[in-house]
Amino acid sequence: MANTFQSLKNHFLISMPHLNDPNFEHTVVYVCEHTETGAMGIVINRPSNVDFGELAEHLGMQMSLPTLTSEQILVGGPVESERGFILHSSDKCWGNTLRVTDDVCLSASLETLEHIASGDGPESFLITLGCAGWEEGQLEGEIANNDWLVCEADLDVLFNTPSDMQFTAATKVLGLDMSLLSPDIGHA
Repeated sequence: MANTFQSLKNHFLISMPHLNDPNFEHTVVYVCEHTETGAMGIVINRPSNVDFGELAEHLGMQMSLPTLTSEQILVGGPVESERGFILHSSDKCWGNTLRVTDDVCLSASLETLEHIASGDGPESFLITLGCAGWEEGQLEGEIANNDWLVCEADLDVLFNTPSDMQFTAATKVLGLDMSLLSPDIGHA
């Protein structure tokens, strides 16, 4: 049998109403890496109770742009929840930056946060604590179980849509209204 692996890198995973996992309920995940050995992504629509000003203060960074202090830090997923991840536009990249696409990069370095705090960061960015990860075959199994809708990522949804609107905006990329879907689909 031929290998039919298809990478979902640069796609959104949109949780279905029946997905019974508090880490992913009503979430949109941006897939940063997906190979035959597993996948890694960032939840893009779950604000934490920390803002960038608090994070910068905790890390001893000076904020040069006061408008950045209220930038919401997101809960990127349950894996490595104490580690920062920065999903950002590719106009600025550093040595340890993973280029996801020509337009999107992922950084996990203090250097990137320092550049953002100093006003010399990328044009668009999301700062998260933690990420989402799947072992070999796990994501494919969840998709086969209809736990996730999958669509190509939309940069406007990713970087320019408020977090409380991203779920609805991502489903509209597919032409769906999730409010019409019941968590009891297929159950009599």
